[in-house]
Amino acid sequence: MKKSGLWCSSVLVLLGLLIVRLVTLGLYPLMDTTESRYGEMARLMVETGNWLTPQFSYGIPFWGKPPLQTWMSAASIFVFENNEFFLRLPHFLAGVAVLYFIYRFAKYCRIPAMSSVILLTSTVVFYISAGAVMTDMGLTLGITLAMIGFYLSWQGKIAWGYVGFVGLAIGMLAKGPVTLVIFAVGVGVWLFWQYGFIKPWKLVWQRTPLLSGTILMLVLCLPWYIAAEHATPGFLRYFIVGEHWDRFIDSGWKGDLYGSAHDRIRGTIWVYFAVAALPWSLYLPKALYNLYKTGKSGFDRLTAFLLCWMLSPLLLFTLAGNILPAYVLPGVPAMALLIAKAWAELGVPRLKTVALSMAVLLLVTLVGLRDGPTKEKSDKWILAQRTLSLPTYYWGKAPFSAEYYSQGQVKVVKPKQASSVLPKTPYYIVVKNNVLENNTLFDQCQRQANTDEKVLLLCKS
Repeated sequence: MKKSGLWCSSVLVLLGLLIVRLVTLGLYPLMDTTESRYGEMARLMVETGNWLTPQFSYGIPFWGKPPLQTWMSAASIFVFENNEFFLRLPHFLAGVAVLYFIYRFAKYCRIPAMSSVILLTSTVVFYISAGAVMTDMGLTLGITLAMIGFYLSWQGKIAWGYVGFVGLAIGMLAKGPVTLVIFAVGVGVWLFWQYGFIKPWKLVWQRTPLLSGTILMLVLCLPWYIAAEHATPGFLRYFIVGEHWDRFIDSGWKGDLYGSAHDRIRGTIWVYFAVAALPWSLYLPKALYNLYKTGKSGFDRLTAFLLCWMLSPLLLFTLAGNILPAYVLPGVPAMALLIAKAWAELGVPRLKTVALSMAVLLLVTLVGLRDGPTKEKSDKWILAQRTLSLPTYYWGKAPFSAEYYSQGQVKVVKPKQASSVLPKTPYYIVVKNNVLENNTLFDQCQRQANTDEKVLLLCKS
């Protein structure tokens, strides 16, 4: 009876977390730059009917990432409606899929399954990403399937080996070859740690469908790569060499076609993990100590596998300067399993209370963001203050949120072209405050709305 009550309360906590995340998907605008960029790419895919090559802008191919996240969001708004909720919904569902497979895997490994998924759901980076228009949840789904598939295949469940290669194909379509590298780092370190440097080579052939699985992976993902290169020649060189080598080796990489490289101190990825995996990263040292102490001679093989899985993105990006906090996400499911395994007998301390606090924190954050911060991180509000019958211009550069919320109708005016581009009839223009202070061109224009950074002007020429 007691176990039944604990199960029901755990289910209610998990449902509470998921329902809060689901209903909040449409309560705030797409944020610049990442969400708005990918949201606009999905809108363009539906509008233009070009489902092969994601577009950065009309007629400009986006070579920075494969199309999976764009396909997900574009399919959703094609079937339903073009708004924030349906753009984010597929990424939420991908997160739910990750939780399902983690639950299945935990049950097989005799790890408290419900605790595992509650831990994962309520981790900061997972809770945010399970409803953000980004590539990271698709990649995490792929890595999760690949890691689970490999481990279960190693235990004799060969069919799961094919599931693992399907996961690698998903990752290849979500973020590219970095999927293979993260997987190889995690699995490779575990194999060498547990079996030495010679034995694993033979065991991999015996325990996994290596050849047929690789063929399956290539059948699923390679056709798109070939078709994308044929449609826009130069894609493969930029994507493979630029995005997967130059971007991470050179923190000041000048070849980025779609933004600017991030220059971080080497090793920052570990700090990102500690923060992004809150609140449960605080439990991790004690969890690892418990697991090491209870093992017969240190960590058992399952614990070692989960540890290598968790550390795989951190090891890969330790020497990279061009990184983002979400890069740690593929390792977070393993962290949840480790913590649940460490407290398998007694239960994770204050699990439900801490987990539910994440839902409360999200709601409080959204209330706090409604006025000031969202106006600065998205142009949805400022564009809503204009009359749609008049054209709208941006001085110098338009953010991605302006492209999305205007349905691609805003136009950019370069300072040197202003006299020839701006019309003689009434129009709106969005100008940054520091530009407006030193420019007499807009002295006769009327302020319609403003944020801390920019102002919407109505100009009647």
